[in-house]
Amino acid sequence: MLTDSQKWLVLAVVAGLGWLLYLLSPVLTPFLLGALFAYLGDPLVDRLESWGLSRTASVVAVFLAMTVLVVLLLLLLLPVAEHQMVMLTKALPGYLDWANAHVRPWLMEKTGLPLEQLDFSLLSQLLKGHWSQAGGMAANVLVYVSQSGMRFLGWAANLLLIPVVTFYLLKDWDALVAHLDHLLPRRIEPAVAHLARESNEVLGAFLRGQLMVMVSLGIIYSVGLWLADVQFALLIGMLAGLVSFVPYLGFIVGVAVASAAVLFQTHELFDLLPVLLVFGVGQAIEGMVLTPQLVGDRIGLHPVIVIFAVVAGAQLFGFGGMLLALPVAAVLAVVVRDLHRRYLDSGIYGSKVKDVAGKGESA
Repeated sequence: MLTDSQKWLVLAVVAGLGWLLYLLSPVLTPFLLGALFAYLGDPLVDRLESWGLSRTASVVAVFLAMTVLVVLLLLLLLPVAEHQMVMLTKALPGYLDWANAHVRPWLMEKTGLPLEQLDFSLLSQLLKGHWSQAGGMAANVLVYVSQSGMRFLGWAANLLLIPVVTFYLLKDWDALVAHLDHLLPRRIEPAVAHLARESNEVLGAFLRGQLMVMVSLGIIYSVGLWLADVQFALLIGMLAGLVSFVPYLGFIVGVAVASAAVLFQTHELFDLLPVLLVFGVGQAIEGMVLTPQLVGDRIGLHPVIVIFAVVAGAQLFGFGGMLLALPVAAVLAVVVRDLHRRYLDSGIYGSKVKDVAGKGESA
């Protein structure tokens, strides 16, 4: 057992590390992304090593495969997403005009509330004014980049750091893990190793499995909405897939946004049926196939905890905190479950039961 002075020392070290992370949060994002990619790629590297390749050759193969995959996704998705964003920006003022002419009077009639201040036309005029200035936006961006050259260079350097950090962490991942294990006091090493194995299972289930679920749902929703002839199918489908890490949130957001898009597009309630069918099929596939096969029930994070972790991480550490939030919450869930098991096996939990049993026997 640790002495009181050792406990205070551990607490001070943890607090110091937390404060240091807070101070370094503006520059942590490329390193966190690099560590994330390295963690995702390490099992593939280990698999190639088991087939007889050297560590360096395995790392190069996995690194090139991950790079090609990311580049292909960007080349395929970015042009389509950009085109749909331009279409949405052009169509949005018309949607707002229609809502101002039909939705607002309907709401006033059904609710009886005075909604004169709910004037969509003002927002529509504002968007039209900004869109009329779109021809000068590219020039404004160029002026901003030229005037903020150091900021742009810093952003570019951070972007280039991601593959560099990924490669070196991927190359030395097993050595780093072994070194950290060697530094642990031998007395607590078995307990820490047990927690690390459970944490690795949970993180693997979330980071690999949930990522595949999100991408799969994004593809299913996008293709389904495209077949249903819904405008902005890719944007809506990818948005629904992206937020599906919270159970049912992707379904709710997707149905709401796609229904609004269909109503603005056709003004017919009957046309909502294909949208409901697409998201119903997607939800069924997620519940019966994707989540059981790719994730399983090893994570055990309540949806409220997931939302709180993301919001708290963003509030404390910005974008880097959002990246760390769910992995940290998953590891903490493992620690809490282990403490819960220890509590149930302890005399504190069982003492009252034993006392009651003892009194019954004596009676």
